[in-house]
Amino acid sequence: MAPLSLTHDSTTQLVLQTIDAYERSALECVARWNQRRHRRLPLLADWLTRLSADARLLDLGCGGGQDAGDLQRQGYRVVGLDRTSALLSAGRRRYPSLPLVRADLRHLPFQAMSFDGLWAAASLMHLPKPVARRILTDLCRLVRPGGLFAATMTHGVKSRLVTDGWVPGRYFARWRKDEFARAVRRAGWLILELKVVTNRERKGRWVNLLAQRQG
Repeated sequence: MAPLSLTHDSTTQLVLQTIDAYERSALECVARWNQRRHRRLPLLADWLTRLSADARLLDLGCGGGQDAGDLQRQGYRVVGLDRTSALLSAGRRRYPSLPLVRADLRHLPFQAMSFDGLWAAASLMHLPKPVARRILTDLCRLVRPGGLFAATMTHGVKSRLVTDGWVPGRYFARWRKDEFARAVRRAGWLILELKVVTNRERKGRWVNLLAQRQG
């Protein structure tokens, strides 16, 4: 696994501030998630209809493992990845047999073509756009030819560090639909579906993506 101490650059501080925000708020996050019954998101359900029953899946930014735990119960071979230690600790207590890996999205510790599908719900949005564009290319290498990628990104034009509301201190990159489409295609993905939704998976406006590795 790549070391978690990364070279400081113009984006590192924003990423580390976001991780710190989740570390501080982990107990509150887990308590809120546990208050309500886990609901399989419509995009995730659509993604699963396109995958085989024994698909090997990676949940990027898995948090406390809610989606990954649901996928494991359904029989999928799933790995969860997150950088926030406190959230992963909560996930390991709740899902002791679920493989959860602490790693940075910018330095993924997996070999090429390790997975059939990638799920990134509200995780890549915390990365500045130049970094996210590079990672989209890295992710394309992680799946086998024909592999499927589903992601939700915050929609809009003003990327910023949010200092109020729930879990203050997080950075949000906001993407226009056409802007995100260009980044996805340049990374080597074939877009199957790309649309802006409102108050569907989560509150607010989001860009929802389903894409496939060509070849």
